Amino acid sequence: MATQNNNGNGIASEERTKQSAALVPKLRFKEFEGEWEQKKLGDVSSKVAYGMNSAAITFDGKHKYLRITDIDEETREFIPSPLTSPDGLIEDKFKMKLNDIVFARTGASTGKSYLYNPKDGDLYYAGFLIKVNISKANSYFVYSQTFKESYRKWVQVYSMRSGQPGLNAEEYKNLKISIPQDEEQQKIANFLTAVDTKLQQLTTKKELLAQYKKGVMQQLFSQQLRFKADDGSDFADWEFPHANILFKSVSDKKHNSDLPILAITQDQGAIPRDMINYQMIVTDKSVSSYKVVQVGDFIISLRSFQGGIEYSNYHGICSPAYNILRPTSENVNSDFYRIYLKTAFYIKQLQKRLEGIRDGKMISYKYFSEIKLPFPSLKEQQKIASYLSAIDAKIELVNVQITKTQGFKKGLLQAMFV
Repeated sequence: MATQNNNGNGIASEERTKQSAALVPKLRFKEFEGEWEQKKLGDVSSKVAYGMNSAAITFDGKHKYLRITDIDEETREFIPSPLTSPDGLIEDKFKMKLNDIVFARTGASTGKSYLYNPKDGDLYYAGFLIKVNISKANSYFVYSQTFKESYRKWVQVYSMRSGQPGLNAEEYKNLKISIPQDEEQQKIANFLTAVDTKLQQLTTKKELLAQYKKGVMQQLFSQQLRFKADDGSDFADWEFPHANILFKSVSDKKHNSDLPILAITQDQGAIPRDMINYQMIVTDKSVSSYKVVQVGDFIISLRSFQGGIEYSNYHGICSPAYNILRPTSENVNSDFYRIYLKTAFYIKQLQKRLEGIRDGKMISYKYFSEIKLPFPSLKEQQKIASYLSAIDAKIELVNVQITKTQGFKKGLLQAMFV
């Protein structure tokens, strides 16, 4: 996949000066020239229609219901959770067909689009969606334009004219799009499809790695799978002490308030607030009561009974409302417990122990201490942590590749369209 200059084959990038107002893309395949034609969505489509007003019921094994919430916000793929069917009479006129695009017509997701993929099976679209059938252009080419920044701005402006987010069928039909000749449409669509295929492959790779990690973790923490010592011998049997034997509660408030204030998150652990644009006004007096968090400490958060105990890679301070945990000895490997204290098994143990606790109530150190934790030898802890961290590194590498490919596609969408 390459973007080449005017001296090679493939895509040629041109600087437009005199033609800046012309309907010509900045990035174009070399064999094409001339201006694109501006049309409206209604000019290239037929059968604009609203969806069926039916409630969702348990999936019947055949008829899949397509609702706004079943369209992924980022990929725009059909990803239902859970899979459902429409209730009542199911008519073929609401069944998605090849070259059909649906648009969300109301609510915060107004403008969200989905291009029917035959692999998704028999789909019936719901009432808060508007369907168009692209009959006079390449449907993927038209659909791709709904990922452009200009489309997002159009939705933002036109959907709020009545004060409530929403667009009707006539407004969608009047959406302006620029169209080249059929051959150029097809070549652009093919190129972007190849990029989408690459993204899908990377996403699948990430999912497979995550599944593999989950399976390995279950085997390791249940001791179905055991590492050997470097000399080939077996490690000692695991102990299962109460958590307070391995972790102590600390409340160190000795600081001069110049340390970064940490936000306690479920997905990233304890991180500086400015890394997530967390805005909160605090006074010097209140900051003076904040607790010091060291690298390797654990924090019991308000949501620990949902997402486990959080780990800190940062030296900073956090609200005195949090319980800070610190290993009691060097025989406690923080990386091992960083992983274990976020497992589904441990979270289930927390939930079982804290049955009846109300959402938003902090878990006390006492509650935490009552749960027994696995305690392998330090060497085995290190081997387990290293192995699982290596899988994490592979997943992160794929994440980087996904982000780069998404950025590449975004750039193409802005440059290859008018």
